[in-house]
Amino acid sequence: MKMETLKRWMRDWKYPTFLLCIYGFFSTVKPLEPFLIPFLTGPDKNLTIEQVTNQIFPVWTYSYLAVLVPVFLLTDWLRYKPVVVFQCLILFSTTAMLLWCNGVPEMQAVQFTYGVVTSCDVAYFTYLYSIVEMKHYLKATSYCRTAQLLGYLVGSVLGQILVSLELMSYYYILVFTLVLTGMALITSILLPMPKTSMFFHQKRSAGDGEGHVGTEEDLQSNGQKDGAEVEGSSVCDSSSAKRSRTGGCGDVLLRLWRDFLQCFSSRTLIIWSAWWALATCGYNQTVNFVQSLWEHVEPSSNFTVYNGGVEAISNLFGATAAYSIGFSSADWSRWGEVTLGSLSALEGGALFAMVFSGNIWVCYCGYIIFKSLYMLLITIAMFQIAAGLNMERYALVFGANTFCALVLQTIITAVVVDSRGLGLDIVTQFTIYGAYFSIIALIFFISGLYTTMCRKPETETLREHPGETFDAEDDAQIITGTKF
Repeated sequence: MKMETLKRWMRDWKYPTFLLCIYGFFSTVKPLEPFLIPFLTGPDKNLTIEQVTNQIFPVWTYSYLAVLVPVFLLTDWLRYKPVVVFQCLILFSTTAMLLWCNGVPEMQAVQFTYGVVTSCDVAYFTYLYSIVEMKHYLKATSYCRTAQLLGYLVGSVLGQILVSLELMSYYYILVFTLVLTGMALITSILLPMPKTSMFFHQKRSAGDGEGHVGTEEDLQSNGQKDGAEVEGSSVCDSSSAKRSRTGGCGDVLLRLWRDFLQCFSSRTLIIWSAWWALATCGYNQTVNFVQSLWEHVEPSSNFTVYNGGVEAISNLFGATAAYSIGFSSADWSRWGEVTLGSLSALEGGALFAMVFSGNIWVCYCGYIIFKSLYMLLITIAMFQIAAGLNMERYALVFGANTFCALVLQTIITAVVVDSRGLGLDIVTQFTIYGAYFSIIALIFFISGLYTTMCRKPETETLREHPGETFDAEDDAQIITGTKF
């Protein structure tokens, strides 16, 4: 009886979700990450802050951009699970290299492999959507996202405790991280293998004629609607009905391109996607190099660093701020752009305060404010650009926004940070980042004022553009199911 219950549970959506939660938790517990700069510039590696900032860290950006698109396509072609396992293997290798390798070239190799790890993040939630029925997306995504955030939080707090109380050296913290990554690897191997994927591996619909393919959701929809058009679907949803007659790579790429053009034919989506790309670029640059600024303001050799505690607080505040938006009754379609502009100005102000204060505690507080505001704002942006998109187009549009952000980030890194470019010092870099967010704030504040003044009555707008709005259920799915 117990065996039958176990088998039934393993066939249920909760089993892969449970395993994916365990994987998400152990793969994100990284206690050394908030102390990476003190580790690299300390006696363990003996690197200078200039080598780390201008020669080593930029490699991550280049690597991430180079492999993002191939990984996106391979993830679907390989049906997700192999990429999840591969990600964990590369993460294990990256941690091992960080532990045993020395010198600038070796640390650049570490950054390259970590860029590959980051690009494989796309497989985490796409695996979940391929193995879980659509009616369980909301709960399953919420559980997995919570597990990841809990992993980041536990890793930051654990790292701060181990460093502050001198319970472990950096070396043994990395050894401990290897053990945690090994547990994540075992969990990833136990994940069930999906039978279908969104683009390359789709079930054929017997009633649609020769050569027609469709996902499981398409087949269910065809069976329930008996071929009728679904009411209220957006332009992107209607395009998904025009399936290619073959499952070849060329047909998949052609369908992706057509869906991309149709999705970005919406002016609203273009505006919010533009903010996404611009802000995410600046956010990544800030997060990547903020430890260098902290080290400049207060060297770790003269001060007990609290980087782990700051990261934990910023993650907690950011997640709370983002979650609270789900209970807001504000008309974001009207006031969203003004809000983006206003709060982006506060982000720029927080960065300027970090640069010009010269006080480590002001830097810590500025970083907490900056990161919390970004998580809040990116959630508002997601509310707007996710309207009318099903999961396939959701992944496509968000992937395109991430790619654009990486292109901009690569340009800034090559010109401002890289030693082969200008190779500016860390203070000048953060001055530029503060000015960058100030420009973003100005653009979107002016655009928001124009949109607000020229806005038609809501009922007329709904009648003319029904595909550019969404209901509370869409809000709930985004707030719980989106990776910040």
